Amino acid sequence: MSIPRTVAEVLREHVTLEVEGIDRMYLNVYVPALQRAGGVASFFRFHLGHRFASSALMDPITKAFIAQMEQFAKQEKVPIVPFEKGQRKDDVAAEYRKKFGAAEGVLFIGKAQEKTSVFRTERRRNEQTGATYPWLVRSTAMVNHFYVYCMDRDFGPFFLKFCTYFPYNAKLCLNGHEYVKQQLTNRGIGYEALDNGILSCTEPKRVQALCDGLSGEKIDGLLRKWFRKLPHPFTGKDRQAGYRYQISILQAEFSLTQVLDRPLTGRVFFEEVIRENLDIGRPSQVQLIFDRRVSRRTPGKFRTRVITDGVVPSLHVDYKNSRIKQYHKEGRALRTETTINNTRDFGIGKLLKNLPELRQVGFQANRRLLDVQTVSHDCSIGEDAFEQVVRPLEVAGQRASALRFGDARVQALLSVLVLFRFQLRGFTNQEMRALLAQLLGLDPAHYPAGRMTYDLRRLRLHGLIERIPKSHRYDVTPSGLRIALFFSRTYARLLRPKLALIMPAGPPGDSPLRAAFDRLQIEIDRCCEEEKLVA
Repeated sequence: MSIPRTVAEVLREHVTLEVEGIDRMYLNVYVPALQRAGGVASFFRFHLGHRFASSALMDPITKAFIAQMEQFAKQEKVPIVPFEKGQRKDDVAAEYRKKFGAAEGVLFIGKAQEKTSVFRTERRRNEQTGATYPWLVRSTAMVNHFYVYCMDRDFGPFFLKFCTYFPYNAKLCLNGHEYVKQQLTNRGIGYEALDNGILSCTEPKRVQALCDGLSGEKIDGLLRKWFRKLPHPFTGKDRQAGYRYQISILQAEFSLTQVLDRPLTGRVFFEEVIRENLDIGRPSQVQLIFDRRVSRRTPGKFRTRVITDGVVPSLHVDYKNSRIKQYHKEGRALRTETTINNTRDFGIGKLLKNLPELRQVGFQANRRLLDVQTVSHDCSIGEDAFEQVVRPLEVAGQRASALRFGDARVQALLSVLVLFRFQLRGFTNQEMRALLAQLLGLDPAHYPAGRMTYDLRRLRLHGLIERIPKSHRYDVTPSGLRIALFFSRTYARLLRPKLALIMPAGPPGDSPLRAAFDRLQIEIDRCCEEEKLVA
């Protein structure tokens, strides 16, 4: 089995399973009315009936919530685990998942101090009476957080992080691939797992259908389900008054996993892709990938990063607060994933109801990256086409001389081919000879027919024309038309006029290209003088 040469060939012939779906999602869970000082004041004064709004009123609610969480852990025999500084929470969770045998439940509750936004009270003085009064302002503090790690029957592992201080904002973290694995298991569909993905499945179409079925409504249902199971910081009366949690998207990853038939295929392919796409982080490329206009005022760094973890490289492309990462996963699959950290980078709201629009942005970005890489890497196809024309070749024992790019006779031949492409009946030796002689400034009556026969033979063996069966007429091939157009237009409209602009013998002018080459010549001369090089 030969090693594939191009990106297109790998994606067309060597992918055994392709899965497009949501990967990790990190969601904000908050009560909208309690995110501003005025809303907090309204909660304590008008909802709870206090005369003044003060942070002192938050303490009883906080203590009650912490006591409920501790009582829940004791009652359900769930360990409370203080996270140590520098400890990876995912590693701790993985150990507890290994020991957990139930289909659903709480694995453990982690505890960690983290900096967060809070409301505090400052004393202010009435300018007219001189009396002081409390006033709520936003601040930050180091506050305990509860990490409730759970196993759900439908979603698999996830965690819910609660801040233990008012207004008790939370974070929900889940994984779309774990959701799909759980759904496959529940349905009895056989599959082989990839770390954070699917390697193979007995019903590939069902895998994609399950990925497509992960909706915002199901995610919201997951949160409401576990709110009913876990201690809640707000009472039923509070929730009936409208103080209910809402979900917004903090971070979302949208992935495309393409499992390859051989590890070697992916390794060779990915190394070539990295080498050919080191400039893919430029604004001109980024705006193609994300389908967004990039100007000088667009914030963020436009760069391509190649990060090596051990011997596995990964390609990173940034756009504002979002990025695309591409890597060879476990030596088995090509993973392309778009991580959106701010939905407003794409003019989309943050609420969970905008998930369908956001996933379209993420999936399209993944596909566009592959399209750009296919075009840039598959230059070997163009190189082969170029070499087939400009070098001598032998076809079935017949030798044909090269059609050299800069040769005037070759350029005339290609220009005539473009004209004949629109003739339904093709063309003859005589018809081509008449036009070719005119382009070369010769008398058509005295242009040798044998020379024209020689050129027709060259064009035929190089694949630019083909003989119409049972006739002495020729037709231009589809590839021949493209080569003729590209060669003739490039030579006539780019190479010759631009060379005339930059050559020293050319007339001086204000062309930016001429000015750039003049500056380059000056810098080269200055460098030679500094290094004391002899001309």
